[in-house]
Amino acid sequence: MGRLDDIRKDSTWGQILEGQPQHLLIGALLVVGAASLLIGDAHPPRTLGLTAVGWAMVSIWLAILHQVLVAIVFRLQLHKALLSRIFGAHDMTVWTAIFVPLLVARPLTILMTAITDTAPLPEPRWAQVLIGVLLLAPAIWGMHSTLKHFTLRRAVGGDHFREDIRALPRVTGGLFNYTDNGMYGVVFFGLWGIALVFGSWNALIVALFQHAYIWVHMYCTEAPDMRRLYG
Repeated sequence: MGRLDDIRKDSTWGQILEGQPQHLLIGALLVVGAASLLIGDAHPPRTLGLTAVGWAMVSIWLAILHQVLVAIVFRLQLHKALLSRIFGAHDMTVWTAIFVPLLVARPLTILMTAITDTAPLPEPRWAQVLIGVLLLAPAIWGMHSTLKHFTLRRAVGGDHFREDIRALPRVTGGLFNYTDNGMYGVVFFGLWGIALVFGSWNALIVALFQHAYIWVHMYCTEAPDMRRLYG
């Protein structure tokens, strides 16, 4: 396993772009599919000026912005040290300040969609709430485990920036005693939980989109990066 400097010395544009045509194509198909499933209303209510479909599309486009930015930053930082060259020792601080608001916007925009939505899920209502709570519980635990054991600096891709972060041992504790990918595998089910607790069709569609799209990021961007970082 070479150092970051070795990866950068031998990198090619083919490596930088690896998986990104697939990322863009699958992402476009997911957007078209999700948008086609959204249900509007002839006289829809509005929250902060937007209808449920409006909030749903905001949520979808912010998720796309987030993941496209992550793909660009991860690849250019890993192969060209771009942010480090621009911001020096403040590179991770700047990136975290961009990354975290976009991450927080994911559940918030789904919540706004759910609050505004008039398109209900199929009955029974009690089952929706029960399943929603059952999904929210491990998702909250997973987020706590991510912040406590995985840490934020790893979550924002710190191993693309620092050798000492890349050299850290495998994460254990909390949810990570049971899975290596608690964020994508468990935490994102919390988005489903929000939609189900509120009984919102449109919020559930967006939750499904976001969960599917994060796995596109995993396989098209992170997996090739992990092979170069860890062998």
